[in-house]
Amino acid sequence: MEIMTTRHPRVKLASFLAALSLAIPTVFCNAQEAEPASPADDPVAREIVEKADLVRFPNEGFQVDVSITSSQPDQENELWKYRVLSKGNSNTVVMVTEPASERGQIMLMKGRDLWVFMPDVSQPIRISLSQRLTGQVANGDLARANFASDYHPKLLRTETIDNETYNVLELIAVDRSVTYQKVVYWVRQKDNWPFKAEFYSLSNRLLKVCKYENFQTMEGRPRPTRLVMEDALKAGNVSVLEYNSMKLRDLPDKIFTKDYLKKLD
Repeated sequence: MEIMTTRHPRVKLASFLAALSLAIPTVFCNAQEAEPASPADDPVAREIVEKADLVRFPNEGFQVDVSITSSQPDQENELWKYRVLSKGNSNTVVMVTEPASERGQIMLMKGRDLWVFMPDVSQPIRISLSQRLTGQVANGDLARANFASDYHPKLLRTETIDNETYNVLELIAVDRSVTYQKVVYWVRQKDNWPFKAEFYSLSNRLLKVCKYENFQTMEGRPRPTRLVMEDALKAGNVSVLEYNSMKLRDLPDKIFTKDYLKKLD
């Protein structure tokens, strides 16, 4: 691979309840670290990120099924399946469909606020976007895909990889409520297709790398249907997210309320 650079001015019930009594794992965030200063927006970079967001998911209400296969050395693969309902990339419901023993677990996201409902718990419980869902996948990786709203973008450079030109952007979190505190994001210049993302902690530690693959037409445009997330701290720990059966849906606002969770199936 040739690279040329040009510079530019599961929630399983037991594990979930245990997590409630602990701080969010440091591989996702560190509450003791100072919050980064908010940089000025780069309008060119913002336009790129907004267009890449629309490649990943439509802005209209939609439904999509997601399977997540997680693997690590010397252990059996773990498979979870979800149905995601989303509207405007800011309101989302995530329902566990497999394993069957975990059905009934539902996450609700409104803006950057996230709750989980479980059949054995009487009330939804507030959780964090940065908390681990399964494998290398954080809650926010599945529930929220709105880089344009969550980050201050800056164009760092362009890179040529295998004869394709990519914009390389640095995304700094608007606050500590978002999934990652910094993202370095490769977006193909000619069509704004996302190519790769590196996710960092508050201390600027590389946590994981995501590759966007297998673009297929879903609801009118090519979209990445396979995401490969690799742990940058533990070699061999990988989660693969596969998206299928996307369809636009008229989703009324009442769906995205805590009172409505029990009615979803």
